[in-house]
Formats: sequence, C-alpha cells, structure tokens
Amino acid sequence: MDKKNLFRLALLLVAAGALAWKFFAAPHADSGGTHSAAAAIPANAREFTLGTLAFHACELPQKKSGATTAAFCAPFSVPERRDENRRDDAASRRIDLHLALIKSEAARADSDIVVFLAGGPGQAAVETYPQIAGALAPLRKHHHILLLDQRGTGESHPLDCEATRDDEKNRTQVGETDNGIDTQKLREAVAKCLAEVEKKADPRQYTTTIAARDLEDLRLALGAPQFDLVGVSYGTRMAQQYLMRYPAGVRSVVLDSVAPNELVFGQGFAQNLDSALRAQFALCAKNAACAKAFGDPYASLVQLRDALRAQPRDATFRDPVTFQPTGLRLSANRLASLVRMFAYSPETAALLPLSIAEGLKGNYAPLAGQTRLLQDGMSGTMNGGMQASVVCSEDADLIKPDPVDANTLLGTSLTDAITAMCAVWPHGVMPADFHSPLKSDKPILVLEGEFDPVTPPRYGEQVMKGLDNARLIVAKGQGHNVIGRGCIPKLVGEFIDKLAPKTLDATCADALGPLPALIDFNGAAP
Repeated sequence: MDKKNLFRLALLLVAAGALAWKFFAAPHADSGGTHSAAAAIPANAREFTLGTLAFHACELPQKKSGATTAAFCAPFSVPERRDENRRDDAASRRIDLHLALIKSEAARADSDIVVFLAGGPGQAAVETYPQIAGALAPLRKHHHILLLDQRGTGESHPLDCEATRDDEKNRTQVGETDNGIDTQKLREAVAKCLAEVEKKADPRQYTTTIAARDLEDLRLALGAPQFDLVGVSYGTRMAQQYLMRYPAGVRSVVLDSVAPNELVFGQGFAQNLDSALRAQFALCAKNAACAKAFGDPYASLVQLRDALRAQPRDATFRDPVTFQPTGLRLSANRLASLVRMFAYSPETAALLPLSIAEGLKGNYAPLAGQTRLLQDGMSGTMNGGMQASVVCSEDADLIKPDPVDANTLLGTSLTDAITAMCAVWPHGVMPADFHSPLKSDKPILVLEGEFDPVTPPRYGEQVMKGLDNARLIVAKGQGHNVIGRGCIPKLVGEFIDKLAPKTLDATCADALGPLPALIDFNGAAP
C-alpha cells in the first residue's frame, strides 16, 4: 500500500514541475519607490502576531531526511465550501491549512511579503521549501517568505487515498501497460479512491480559484500586506487567477515556466515534448564528437521506442539508491515517461543520447536505473486527489483529441489518462472567465526556458500580449523552471527591487546555453 500515489502514472505524465527548484534572490523597495517596513519581530522571538494570526516557532520536517527547517507556524482555517462570489456556506466543515512563515533576517522587514506558489498541480509549498530555501535566502534579508500548502496538498486537508501497486517487483502503476494505460482499470481505481476521499472531503471544492480565495483570506488575516507572488509551473496558473480576482493584493508577480490562462492542461503537451527533444538533439549534430558518437539521437529514440513496443525488455541492475541487485521491465511507455522528465533540465537531458544509444546496443541498465531514480524521486511529491480536482474541473471537458499526438513519443497516454480519470472524478465549478487571457498593468516578470518540454517560450509570448508592464526573458539552452539558472536570480532580484521589468539588462541570459551531451559515462567531450 502506498500513500498519495493512486494516479502516479497520470502524475508522471501530467506533472509539470517536479524536478528543478533552485535559485532566486534580492531585496527591494516598495511600489512607491521608498522602503516600507512591517512591524519589527525580535531576532530571538519564539512567538509573534501578524494581523490576527499568532505565530509560534516550529520545525518543518524535510522528506526523506532527518533534517528540519526552522520556521514560524500559525493556525489558519477556512470553510471547505465557498464560491467565486465570496459567499461561504455557513454549514460547511472548516478545514485547517498548513501555514508557515520564514522570518526575514531584517529587524524590520519590508511590508510586502514574498509568497511562493508551488507547482504540479499537487505540490505543497511547505514541503517544497527545503528544495528552494537557498534560492529564496537572499530575499529574506528584507522580506518574510510565506508558505501555504494549497488546500488538498501537504498538510492542508490532503485528498489522500491508499494506492495498490499491480506489481511491486516491477513497480507497475495502476492502469499502466507496456504501451499506454488500461483506461478501464484506471477508472475503477479512481472510483475506489473517490469513495475514500468523499468520506472526509468534497473534491469539487479543491480548485484553483477557491484556493485563490483562501490566499486572499490569509492576506487579510495578516493585516492586508501586498504580496510578491512567485509562481512556478502550475503555480503560475494560481498566480494569474489570484491576480485576476484580487489585484489590490498584488505588488509584483514572477511567472516561471508559465501556463497561460488559455491553456487546457495536457493539450499539446505531447507535441511540445517532441519539439523540445528535436531542438535539444539537434545540438548534437553541431558537435563533432556527439555527432560521431550518436548520429541523430532523435531517430535513435524513435528506433528504441519501436523496439520496446514490439518487445519490452527486463533489465537487471543495481538499485541506484540501495545498490542491491534489482530488476525493472522497460517498456515504450516507461521510456516515454523517463525521456519526458529528463528533458526538463539540461543536466538530465545531457544523459539521454548516451542512454538511448546504450539501449539500442542491448544495455538497458542505464535507462532502467534512471527510471528507478525517477520513480523514487517522484513518489509522494504530488497529491493525486487534488490534481484530479483541478484538472477535472478546469481542463478535462475542453480537451480535444489531436490525431497528431498518436505519432509522438508520448502518444495519447496523457489525454487518455485525464479523460479516464475525469470520467469518474467530480467536477467543481469553473468561473466563466477562468480561461480568459490575463490582462494587467502590474509589474510582471515572465521566465521561460528555450528547450522547455512542457511550457515552451511561446506560452510566455502568449501571456505577454495582455501585460502592459512586463518583460519576457528566455533562458538559452534551459528547460522547465529557470528561476535558479545562471544570472536569472540576479535579474529576479533587480526586478523585485525596482519594479521596472522593461529596463532589465537580460543579455546575460543569452550566455547560459545547454550542457553538452555526455559522450560516455566519464562525461562530455572536451
């Protein structure tokens, strides 16, 4: 039995931001051009009050670690049932949301508060923070960092259910087949999960816009400061929806790897991946050593996929974590999932040409070991029930089958999984303007990676059309989530400091570039 993992196949396909959380920085002045300080919090304080919320010292556990993160926590609850017109059901159960504040190092912090909005959908901000603490550390010189697990995630009334593996030895997931998913089996599993979730929650109430209402209630409870929203991947959807509905609460916004409001989650993702892979692998042809070693890596990938479709392979290898002998069935479906997630960052993308070439030689251990690492790394990072509530309420009914997807690496597995899942999972109410383009004159910085396999640069260009005071920066050679790459943290810091996105000198982002592909397991060619 395994917690938080019922839809793991769908999560591997849908999760848009599970791998790269890194650096981000810098103090700033307020929107009026002068510093505005919040109430002082003594350096040695064990408890304090902001607005109406009483904070006390707490320790945030770090997953798969004995380490903890020092923070301040406060009880915060909201009605479960609420609607877009700010009407709450008086008879609704109240749900506790997990709230933590990383106190600024300043004696008197700036009055605006940085709010990190986690990805997924399904990630929790508090759980994710240890991975990005170093990135946000420079901001703590003048700002408090606010972390709120979105309802349904982390410790905010999570929509958990038990998950049963079909084959523990090979870690086969519910509904997974060698070349796709068994939609009937997935629907049956979703129905069982739903029956369990509905004993403690109404899954229709765990959508993005309802969560945005929670965040606004939190702002008011804190005394109505302005927020600097930092959204990554799905967090950019949350940031846009909050900005649309509560603009007075927003001082600035950073959108990293943006999902435009118009985007139907899952639509076009298969083609986005193929485009990113072709662009990444095309670099190999421009490198003499890489071209000599691997020829055309994309053609090799298609060849390996077709071979695994015809005959999946059982690989024996040493587990990369325990080093114990183990095995894994490598199928076309698992190859697609691995390649997709490894395309997210330059470091893992650099492994792909070599690993694909080894697979064609009959050495499946590198691919199998990387698949096992991916499985272990993704385990428990997303809440499947909350993800279902978001995607089924906001996207599923708008998905239109595209025949082109059938010839891509992912094929139709992603949209098939969403359709099967959402045929069972309840749909919440989506506001009429939910998918309307964002229009705003707030200072906004949009960040994209040149080779992002899920939210490509054209998504950033699309969002920019409705923004009057914004800047798009495309990080050369980078993938999904670029806020911590090279000079990007410096640019983000300058943006939050001056609120002048159009005057940023972003030429340094052009010098980032991809990592060269590994020629062998000793590294890249000199």
